[in-house]
Amino acid sequence: MTNDITIRPLTGMDELLEMQKIEETVWQMSPNPVHQTFTALNNGGIILGAFDDNSMIGFLYSFAGFDGQNAYLCSHMLGILPAYRSGGLGMRMKRMQAQLAGKMGYSIITWTFDPLESLNAFLNLHKLGAIGAAYHTDHYGVMDDNLNKDLPTDRIQIEWTIGGRKYIPKVKVAPDRLLTDVSEHNEPIGRPTIFQENHDEWFVAIPTNFQSIKQENIELARQWRQVTREAFQLLFSQKYIARDLLRDQTKEISYYYFSK
Repeated sequence: MTNDITIRPLTGMDELLEMQKIEETVWQMSPNPVHQTFTALNNGGIILGAFDDNSMIGFLYSFAGFDGQNAYLCSHMLGILPAYRSGGLGMRMKRMQAQLAGKMGYSIITWTFDPLESLNAFLNLHKLGAIGAAYHTDHYGVMDDNLNKDLPTDRIQIEWTIGGRKYIPKVKVAPDRLLTDVSEHNEPIGRPTIFQENHDEWFVAIPTNFQSIKQENIELARQWRQVTREAFQLLFSQKYIARDLLRDQTKEISYYYFSK
């Protein structure tokens, strides 16, 4: 179905107003003001819409960024209606974003995502070949939308080099390199004491479907946030990079792969 979807840049106020409707549906929160998105669009930003015939069913919003030395593209928000989320539409939109960004002179795209959302991690690290470069604790503070309510908004910072697909070695999860694991009762287990800086590779286990855990047991979701936070903070502070996400469908667990 997604192969029949048209993806193209948005250009005018009417389309940005239509984008607001998708934002509200996907995020269940107030959308970005059109005066803001229109300004970003006309000052180095890229905003894409995905269309089924003439109906917008998804969007990708990004704007120009600068850290004092380098310009880059900040990819702020990707939203797709639930009926269209399978089939690789998100990846198609990200690849068009990168193509347009390269033509505009950008070399890097950056964004953040919740490290416990395995689908996003798999797209970002495995499919797109980006890297997780930093960890931000409670990055956005309190958020009341359905995806973030009642949890600290921890995020991993993604860096995606345009045109520079990185080599991801084929690795297997090593039990003696697991900084987090899962118990027989599906509870998180933290293992920070096994960390040794001289090892090149480490793994962090996360639940494959974190939103289901959150809906069924918010206290268990908070445990996963805290236990994985400690592992992520440790690895990023020691200059490790998140390279890939490995899936284990038999255990409903996924594993981050980190290396120097």
